[in-house]
Amino acid sequence: MRLVNLAEYETRAREITEGSILDYYDGGANDEITLRENVAAFSRITLYPRVFRGVGHRDLGTKVLGVPTSTPVIVAPIALIGMLHPEGELPVVRAASDAGSILTLSTASVTPVEDVVAAASVPVWFQLYVYKDRAASEALVKRVEAAGCTALQLTADTPVLGRRERDIRNNFSLPADLWAPNLTAAGKRPPPEGAGSKSPFAAAIDELFDPNLTWDDIAWLTSITTLPVLVKGILRADDARRAVDAGAAGVIVSNHGGRQFDTAPAAIDALGPIADAIGGQAEIILDGGIRRGSDIVKAIALGARAVQVARPIVWGLVVDGEDGVRDVLALLRDELDLAMALVGCRSVEEISSDLLAPG
Repeated sequence: MRLVNLAEYETRAREITEGSILDYYDGGANDEITLRENVAAFSRITLYPRVFRGVGHRDLGTKVLGVPTSTPVIVAPIALIGMLHPEGELPVVRAASDAGSILTLSTASVTPVEDVVAAASVPVWFQLYVYKDRAASEALVKRVEAAGCTALQLTADTPVLGRRERDIRNNFSLPADLWAPNLTAAGKRPPPEGAGSKSPFAAAIDELFDPNLTWDDIAWLTSITTLPVLVKGILRADDARRAVDAGAAGVIVSNHGGRQFDTAPAAIDALGPIADAIGGQAEIILDGGIRRGSDIVKAIALGARAVQVARPIVWGLVVDGEDGVRDVLALLRDELDLAMALVGCRSVEEISSDLLAPG
């Protein structure tokens, strides 16, 4: 039977995948309140359709960081896809290319960044953390620049990992031989000694990531690269303002999919104040809870340029590999097209705040 929405993809993915692995992607922090709110908050937002707007033709294209893209949907960074598919990120980047969606490659991706960019016909961004060794961070940035990535997403909301009780309950651990070749400029796994009881990947994370970042590190990062830097994990208007003042080209309104701090606000609930604070001065992207095309309309009406999706990509990959990811992105595109027609928008540019509260 054909799967006709993202919820059905989620259900089917759980039926066919080992629970502990899918829990790693689907789970949230502590009581998973924020995880649920990310989705539920969209249902509390009402759209007021316009009528007689001549919507026989719709244009779903937009510009993100000044670059034209055929859809306002971006594939968010997803770690360790090698647990789900033997080709890692390659099926995802091929499907994203077919959909005209920007792809963001995770620091913890399992396919070398050079191979991902070579397989893409859309822009590839790179998500990164700042390392304790700033020279190592700079070398990695130079590597992804040379590979052809066109923007950086700096994750701000992970000074330490959140407590994910599904993983604790499942006694989940990463495969010992799983490696992320984009963690460092050299791409080499560390020697096995020194890892102790941890996998080489977990040991490398502890060794590399710096939990003591300040706003000065945003200014430092923008000073060592020509690529635009987006700060991911912003939920406050004052932090959005600080990010822009420090040199960021934009912010990604996100609570890390509810995986870090439980009882943080739903991403969509945090979006409006942030847009009021920096709208027009920097790019704003909404990350978290997108399940319908109408959700995309709501995010754009509240001030986002585009949205990012992650878990639906995982479900598509689990269910039907590259074709599953392609279908998930097609469902979102078709639903967005329909929603735009029904609320009276001929283009993404016509999606505006008066859809939320008409005058």
